[in-house]
Amino acid sequence: MKFLSATLLLSVLGVQGIQFEPSAVGIIASEIKDRYSHYIKYNGTAAASPAIRVNETEAVILPRQSTAYWYEDITHQGISAFGNGVTDDTAAINAAISAGGRCGEGCSSSTTTPAVVYFPAGTYLISSSIIDYYYTQLIGNPNSPPVIKATSGFSGFGLIDGDPYYTSNLNWGSTNVFYRQVRNFVFDLTSIPATSEATGIHWPTAQATSLQNVVFEMSAAAGTQHTGLFCESGSAGFMTDVTFNGGIVGASIGNQQFTMRNLIFNNCVTAISQLWDWGWVYQGISINNCQKGIDISAGGTTGQEVGSVTLIDSTITNTPIGIITAYTSSSSPATAGSLIIENVVLDNVPTAIQLTGGTTVLAGSSGTITIAGWGEGHQYTPSGPTQFEGTITPNSRPASLLSGSNYYVQSKPQYGSLPVSSFQSVRSAGATGNGVTDDTNALQQVINNAAAAGDVVFFDAGTYLVTSTLLIPAGSILVGESYSVIMSSGSYFNNMASPQPVVRVGNAGDTGRVQWSDMIVSTQGEQAGAILIEWNLNTAGTPSGMWDVHTRIGGFVGSDLQYAQCPSGSQNSACIGAYMSMHITPSAGGLYMENNWLWTADHDIDDPSNRQLTIFNGRGLLIESTSGTFWLVGTAVEHHTLYQYQLANTKNVYMGFIQTETPYYQPVPSAPAPFTTNSALNDPTFSSSCSSGNCANAWGLRILNSANILVYGAGLYSFFDNYSTTCSDNPGPENCQTAIASIEGTYSDVNVYCLSTVGTTDMLLLDGATVALYSDNNNVYPDTVALFKS
Repeated sequence: MKFLSATLLLSVLGVQGIQFEPSAVGIIASEIKDRYSHYIKYNGTAAASPAIRVNETEAVILPRQSTAYWYEDITHQGISAFGNGVTDDTAAINAAISAGGRCGEGCSSSTTTPAVVYFPAGTYLISSSIIDYYYTQLIGNPNSPPVIKATSGFSGFGLIDGDPYYTSNLNWGSTNVFYRQVRNFVFDLTSIPATSEATGIHWPTAQATSLQNVVFEMSAAAGTQHTGLFCESGSAGFMTDVTFNGGIVGASIGNQQFTMRNLIFNNCVTAISQLWDWGWVYQGISINNCQKGIDISAGGTTGQEVGSVTLIDSTITNTPIGIITAYTSSSSPATAGSLIIENVVLDNVPTAIQLTGGTTVLAGSSGTITIAGWGEGHQYTPSGPTQFEGTITPNSRPASLLSGSNYYVQSKPQYGSLPVSSFQSVRSAGATGNGVTDDTNALQQVINNAAAAGDVVFFDAGTYLVTSTLLIPAGSILVGESYSVIMSSGSYFNNMASPQPVVRVGNAGDTGRVQWSDMIVSTQGEQAGAILIEWNLNTAGTPSGMWDVHTRIGGFVGSDLQYAQCPSGSQNSACIGAYMSMHITPSAGGLYMENNWLWTADHDIDDPSNRQLTIFNGRGLLIESTSGTFWLVGTAVEHHTLYQYQLANTKNVYMGFIQTETPYYQPVPSAPAPFTTNSALNDPTFSSSCSSGNCANAWGLRILNSANILVYGAGLYSFFDNYSTTCSDNPGPENCQTAIASIEGTYSDVNVYCLSTVGTTDMLLLDGATVALYSDNNNVYPDTVALFKS
């Protein structure tokens, strides 16, 4: 693990981009101070008595400030258990990010060189792009977000370039850019001439990535050419709490699927320009004093490029045109431009929805109106398809899921008000994080001690091997660093007939609250009985939360489930990596999940060629809580043998946007192999329902005997038939598997907005009967049903 502190790069007295050489690491504090003190400035004045802290993994120079953040003061002793780099701490941001043989130009991906680059409060002047490397967290002080300010002559594709074009192609394949964050920054483009094209962040990215607490300051002058966020490809993703001020476009974005929450657009020419997508959810968007709100008309009526958009719990104010669409009864593809609007307030928006070219589709008002429900596309209620464009009956929202009239949301806490004394380090408590030593007892002791004291458990970066279940009791708060890993190993987790949780949150019947963020739970080698996360805790009132907590089975150094052991096409019992990724048990309730990726690796991240794997993990996310009340915001579950999401005997669940992929190896072997069905878990029984074709494949979404299951955007994808992609060509034949979504038993108010599927003949079944066929609902690449109500 590299803790790389980008020290002050300030625009003062004409000094720009002063650097600390790589040799600074290990230099004693007095030598650093003597050599560089005449450069250290803070907000235009010399920093008084800068605090200088040096050890083997960091050299940090911080000005004294009144808004300190605990992360500045905690001892940084994280490691990369399976990496071999040497930390280089320098004041030049790009030198800090790239130092130590990290995954940059020409590297496809790597888990062995994670880094946190921390920015204290201050203004950092840059004249070219900050290149954000693979597996890198750029984190500013949330109490006083640092300002990244471009010079007037700035040159580059984004103040932060998240995936550079060193050649004609992106450096990292955009669908494989995982595990990174940018949070707590102001990106200031205002010194760049308004008429010069400029971008705040270039962000083609994939799962387990996020932007949080970010502000883009752009010119609002006439003719401005500034853009805040530009994303042209990827398979993400999530971002929240982002503000765009000024610019020709706030966010110019295209990606397979995304959840964007709490975005604010002020004085943009166009708030959102949707370049393309398969499916998108905007939740809690605020558009103010713009000329155009959301433009989803890319490609026009004869070649639409936007698959679907769901807009909920949002406001548009003092903006002449709210939404621009290209959808008509004869537009092409047939279901492209699918749009659902629910609970959106317009204030002084004369045209609510406009067809590209100028025709009004839905009139607005100079006053205030609320769009309770409106949509366009194909609907099944529950039979269909019926083409529609107009008012719809909105979902009946359970009160337990709401805050006021909106769905409850909670951003990832950063604990900015807590002193460093409120944190207990797992390494200081005796855990090693080296991926070899058994850390079970040390971890359990510090978790118990912290919960009893009301402290936060800080998982220093590392891989913590456990050989029996870790219990997280009620009252716990766990915070990782650069995705700290808890990894199971050994015989305790390798009995398929007696599965055991790696991490258990509460015991059955326990009540209370847990907060957990920025970590990964994984397994090492054959772990046929491992349930990675078992959630038993029932939380009343303010829910428990999981933010940026992921599961990962195989595909990385140290997992013993890489290409050497589990190449694609193999059927090796030693590659049964887990029994289930996450189980929310009948006693659980009241959990808010945000940006969680439950992934069984389809390829080896640490292989230079990213070669494909065959790894078996029986089940994805199982929710069988009897009391219900769950929020799944920007979650994805991929490559599990029996199903990705299964909801059984539960209720009151918000889901948006959910994304799945069927295992690439199926149907060789077909489900449930190499597992057997477990009726106690309501496992699907493929033998009774599958007589021919590729029907014994994993369900993307299976809902049994449940009520008030409200899905706001779903992408259920089946790309492969035994590693061949000819079955997912669009248009047709879409026969990688027969069916991918199923609703069964006794159910009520199971409603889905913007369901998009790939590679499946039947898009949705009700009690085994086909409801929607792919051939009726062709879209830009997937097939889409805008509205389904049970």
